[in-house]
Amino acid sequence: MKTIGLLGGMSWESTATYYRIINERFKEKLGGLHSAIICLYSVDFDEIEKLQSSGNWAETAKILTDASKNIEAGGADFLLICTNTMHKVAPEIESAINIPVLHIADATAEQIKVKGYDKVGLLGTKFTMEQDFYKGRLIKRYGIEVVVPNHPDRQIVHNVIFNELCLGKINEKSRVEYVRIIEELAEKGAQAVILGCTEISLLVHQEHTLVPLFDTTKIHALEAVEKALME
Repeated sequence: MKTIGLLGGMSWESTATYYRIINERFKEKLGGLHSAIICLYSVDFDEIEKLQSSGNWAETAKILTDASKNIEAGGADFLLICTNTMHKVAPEIESAINIPVLHIADATAEQIKVKGYDKVGLLGTKFTMEQDFYKGRLIKRYGIEVVVPNHPDRQIVHNVIFNELCLGKINEKSRVEYVRIIEELAEKGAQAVILGCTEISLLVHQEHTLVPLFDTTKIHALEAVEKALME
């Protein structure tokens, strides 16, 4: 059994979901009292969020790289960055450590390809929806076309993430807005929608819409279990 490295705290609510999903799947797979061997480093999200907002990605890369080195030193065999947005600095982290990074966009894209989809909608922070580090990976590596909401709706999605979900607040009105946005993406031709922020699955579940959803938190966590159990 390999040791899973989790770089978390962005936010802690979604990191807790990673921990739960990983251990639930370990119990399903191995039975008894089995649980995952995990090395978790949780950062202070307030510091990270301020740096994101100011565009200081270099400093976020330094903080997360230092944290990743600690995870590696703690015995992790591979690393998960438990947030979609901070995969923006995944290349800097990968170049500084000697263990592989299990990229959330790759794990998600592989599931999209299994389903046979080639055009998907993407929800996430404005950084994830607007910048190329995530969308570009899906397009260039996997040939998946990506559509995002219009500017006002991108702002709604972003604000709900930071002002509600990262604070553990679940608002029914926000769920209604998210479902509307998801269904408008489907009207633009999206065959499915990526919940490209690890907090969104706290608010929106497949039962809320007929549009197929890809929960990146669950996909990433389950992929970690498969990798940990590989011989």
